[in-house]
Amino acid sequence: MCGIAGLLDPERRAGGDALEALARRMVDALRHRGPDGHGIWADPEAGLALGHARLSIIDLSSAGAQPMHSASGRYVLSYNGEVYNAGELRAELERQGHRFRGHSDTEVIVEGFAAWGVADTVNRLIGMFAFAVFDRKERLLTLVRDRLGIKPLYWGRIDGRVAFASELKAFAALPGFPPEIDRDALAAYLCTGYVPAPGCIYRGIEKLEPGAMVEIRADGAARADRYWSALDVALRGRAVPLEADASEACANLETLLTDAVTRRMVADVPLGVFLSGGIDSSTVTAVMQANSAIPVKSFSIGFHEQGYNEADAAKAVANHLGTDHTELYVTAAEAQSVVPRLPQIYDEPFGDVSQIPTLLVSEMTRKHVTVALSGDGGDELFAGYNRYVQGHRAARALWRLPVPLSGAASQAISLLSPRQWDSVLGVLPARARPRQAGDKLHKLAAVLGADTSDYYRVLVSPWADAWRLVEGARRPEPAPFAADIRSRFRDGLAWMQYADTVTYLPDDILTKVDRASMAVSLEARVPLLDHRVVEFAWRLPDALKIRGGQGKWLLRQLLYKYVPKALVERPKMGFGVPIDAWLRGPLRGWADDLLDPAAMVQAGFLDPVPIQVKWDEHLSGRRNWQHFLWNVLMFEAWRREQAPAALAGA
Repeated sequence: MCGIAGLLDPERRAGGDALEALARRMVDALRHRGPDGHGIWADPEAGLALGHARLSIIDLSSAGAQPMHSASGRYVLSYNGEVYNAGELRAELERQGHRFRGHSDTEVIVEGFAAWGVADTVNRLIGMFAFAVFDRKERLLTLVRDRLGIKPLYWGRIDGRVAFASELKAFAALPGFPPEIDRDALAAYLCTGYVPAPGCIYRGIEKLEPGAMVEIRADGAARADRYWSALDVALRGRAVPLEADASEACANLETLLTDAVTRRMVADVPLGVFLSGGIDSSTVTAVMQANSAIPVKSFSIGFHEQGYNEADAAKAVANHLGTDHTELYVTAAEAQSVVPRLPQIYDEPFGDVSQIPTLLVSEMTRKHVTVALSGDGGDELFAGYNRYVQGHRAARALWRLPVPLSGAASQAISLLSPRQWDSVLGVLPARARPRQAGDKLHKLAAVLGADTSDYYRVLVSPWADAWRLVEGARRPEPAPFAADIRSRFRDGLAWMQYADTVTYLPDDILTKVDRASMAVSLEARVPLLDHRVVEFAWRLPDALKIRGGQGKWLLRQLLYKYVPKALVERPKMGFGVPIDAWLRGPLRGWADDLLDPAAMVQAGFLDPVPIQVKWDEHLSGRRNWQHFLWNVLMFEAWRREQAPAALAGA
């Protein structure tokens, strides 16, 4: 796990020393991603420089240092990630006559390029990766990102140069970098809490999409291609579903997951696992422990606010499995203290409030291990989100109502504030009462009478019309909403899963984990997102995903083989903090400053009037606008942090 950066200058304006200096400045901005070593390589004749910041995981010796040359000298690689089938690929290469200097996966990849070419090698890899490889013979720079988007990679053109980096902060080291805010990207961010790929908050820079590669020739001409398509995988899986009963399907899943997990347990440094006590992380932990000769180190974080605390559940699972468990209870003040650091860590505006506990658990975990496995991806693959299970089913029934009746139902729900609904529903047993039920009812009121895409848009957006706050911005239309894509899915459930897999998963969930973990030099591995598991999950019939009003049915059956059902069956909580109450209390002064209407008018990006209306409604308790307000606050905090004088609206 590392940070990579570099540049290609087709005009070859700088000599070797100047190129190296530019790349070194870029890498210096990424030292948190790779504190164990730094390397620069430049080719003045090609106008190219590659940089690398190393977090040593496999082969801690200098034989694993980067940028790395193939033995032939043809290929030079700067790589971020881990490839988990490097052993098999190495053996195949050795049978072909290749000899290795060390035992790093980096060397296997670069020698694979020499033997099979870049594209064929990439298709053989099992793992997470983002890399830049230069073919010195063809004068060709290729940028590649892994299939699911676990590892980040930005690229763009700056002052005539092509530049790339793991994080945006590296681009600030380049002369001529104009940090202009892209208003369309800002509009998309306000609606979702993240900037969807290939967009970027800065004009002229974009995210390389998951499963994509781009080839850049010596003259700067670029050609993009896709070596793995989530859309193709989803459609193939739906067209040719798995023909197996539940028992066979569970056995197949266990075989796949065991292989995925055990491959990710290989490291030359201490290793552990994030354990929240939920279905996904408990499954990963259970499989790890079943395949470990010693107690696995597990880590969880707890809050004193019971509605947000999963530490007790995590501890119960850890005790049953026999892991070496560490937990940290965090006070509200300790959690709030990390807020000022968020804009610098996340580089772009990022509004998922669970960034706070994710950073806290990463900091705690890094004190004990260098690698941690995570359970991310289970909701998207196995239909675990409430919007799949409960919301979609309820909405389909309500959509059949005549428009006057659905309108009346919407008005009736809106008569009570979310807080009042929480009070009314408080008489229900805890297991039958979803957290933040009032907020969910108000979202339901907003989607009555909507079609599938509008329904989904409202459920995943704190305010679907927030884009209107950005003057001159267009309404965001992510690729999954395109009519030609939606029409290829026969049902709303599959389409929603696909939409989440290509937007919310890489641009929110995986971004959150990558930036939080790498901010403290911790490598996070996600076995559920092994592409073989993903392809298997898309072949599962809906009945093996949702049954009895519960999602992730098949994954649950596998977990029950390791952990008693009673320890893991409880309402889905997510991984958040009580931002709604904090904004009305200890964070109010901070929020008031960032939401100052005069400052917003002067900055010229957001219309402060609707924002103030929602802020007032939130403070009064009439509505809970925590997620929308957090999006605005994170943008304003980021804007002030990132040299406001240079951020001209585009």
